[in-house]
Amino acid sequence: MSKAAVNFHDFAPEQDSFLEEVVEGLSQYPKKISPKFFYDKRGSELFDEICAQPEYYPTQTEVDILHKHAEDIAQHVESDCVMVDLGSGTSEKARVLLDAIKPAGYLGVDISKDFLLDATQRLADDFPWLDVHAVCTDFSQQLELPDDFDDQQKLAFFPGSSIGNFEPDGALNLLKRVAGAVGEGGKLLIGVDLKKDEEILVSAYNDAAGVTEDFNLNLLQRMQDELQAEVDMDSFSHRAFYNDERGRMEMHLVSDCDQKIGIGDDEFLFSKDESIHTESSHKYHVDEFAELALKTNFVVEEVWTDVEQLFSVQLLKVKALAA
Repeated sequence: MSKAAVNFHDFAPEQDSFLEEVVEGLSQYPKKISPKFFYDKRGSELFDEICAQPEYYPTQTEVDILHKHAEDIAQHVESDCVMVDLGSGTSEKARVLLDAIKPAGYLGVDISKDFLLDATQRLADDFPWLDVHAVCTDFSQQLELPDDFDDQQKLAFFPGSSIGNFEPDGALNLLKRVAGAVGEGGKLLIGVDLKKDEEILVSAYNDAAGVTEDFNLNLLQRMQDELQAEVDMDSFSHRAFYNDERGRMEMHLVSDCDQKIGIGDDEFLFSKDESIHTESSHKYHVDEFAELALKTNFVVEEVWTDVEQLFSVQLLKVKALAA
């Protein structure tokens, strides 16, 4: 049985250098490494485990919202729209909406070419009526889309609260980039994690099984394996806490003693309790995110939440351009 066709569009930029960015990040004060480097094969597997932990509410809460409101979401978009799945991954959350929305086309957008091609092929096989495209690009830096659907409404889909991993200026720039890509009348369906009781947030990033700890520490393992870094894995600890002033969860790798990390000819000194900042995850009140959206070319059209107000799925629309 022949496979359904997937249209591939390669807009991938040059690969970021793990070595260069780690050296640059460890040379700063405070030290930091981008969370995009969490996701080697092992890191991706660990993140999937995190999503299954009872303390980690975002994934299942968002999926429940999508299931409950799929038909309502479909009423807000045109019947022949095109879904642009940003950071599509396994496309699992998009699958929740496809039968309700019945888009004319699906564009899976991801930077990992092999993973993208595999996931979109499975999607095409499972939804033979759907025109499936795979777009390999780093949408955090650029968002170039194929011109196959220029005359159709575009619905960008950005689930998972990933917008929270961007600093406010970076989130603004990303939203502007998406608005430009979907064009006037285009829409964005986005997952936004909400501000809530601090204990719930802290528990989500410090699960009892220690999976998030392993996920954070795996960054050091990757440095050992790929960069031949001289680092004592046992002398760093996972720390995740809520920064109330900045409205975000932060993850750090904290040095348990005075020590150093060696990478090639470079040495990076750590004092006891000094850390590497590995991730931020900003949380928003609904009105705060609406204000952020208004600074771009988006306006919030609809918001769906769970009963406990833990998480939101928000529909944004590009404002009409001045004549």
